[in-house]
Amino acid sequence: MTPEQLEALLTEVAAGRLLPRAAVERLRHLPFEDLSFARVDHHRALRSGHPEVVFCQGKTPEQVVAICERLEAASGGFLGTRASAEVAQLLQSRFPDLIWNSLARTVHLPAPSRGTSARKTGTILVVSAGTSDLPVAEEAAVVGEALGHPVERLVDVGVAGLHRLLASADQLRQARVVIVVAGMEGALPSVVGGLVGTPVIAVPTSVGYGASFGGLAALLGMLNSCASGVTVVNIDNGFGAAVAASRICDA
Repeated sequence: MTPEQLEALLTEVAAGRLLPRAAVERLRHLPFEDLSFARVDHHRALRSGHPEVVFCQGKTPEQVVAICERLEAASGGFLGTRASAEVAQLLQSRFPDLIWNSLARTVHLPAPSRGTSARKTGTILVVSAGTSDLPVAEEAAVVGEALGHPVERLVDVGVAGLHRLLASADQLRQARVVIVVAGMEGALPSVVGGLVGTPVIAVPTSVGYGASFGGLAALLGMLNSCASGVTVVNIDNGFGAAVAASRICDA
């Protein structure tokens, strides 16, 4: 939406020719911004509660920068996932305040309104089975923080050493939502689901030996969990788990 279009809409509301509720509906369904190679949705937050996030993988660095520039111009910030070091370097030259997390492969420019005063209640706890699962777990943690939630991390507590998980039982029970990230056989979410009464979001990773089939074994294990309240997202989808957790916390 251009400033001229927005001004015309607000003029209609101020003159009494358009009800505020009708104006909101128009904003909710306004066209995207066409960049020829991407159509940037500036009103995603009006419809779904969260702004559009840039999936950087598969895009050229120049395309990512152009999309992020438009998002920053509209809202003051942006978040990108699966970003390469080259993409991060280009963005940092354009936005000095950019936060680049090389482990999570995320690029985040916090909007001015996303200060500490805007942080939400309800902790998201991200649990990772092994150190090899940390890239996916950290993606979930960074996205949760970018969406304004307090996030805690519990690392390397897989079922091969169950005592490590049990030692953190209090931390598990205090979380509003628990995201459990695991590869191999994917058993950890079932164990966590049997220990807590809060929603558990399971994230299978592609970590494992040949018979793990790139995370398929963990995915199927999680889908067949005997624990109640465990839901599952796609393989390596830390981003999707964090968004789901955010919506649970906001409900």
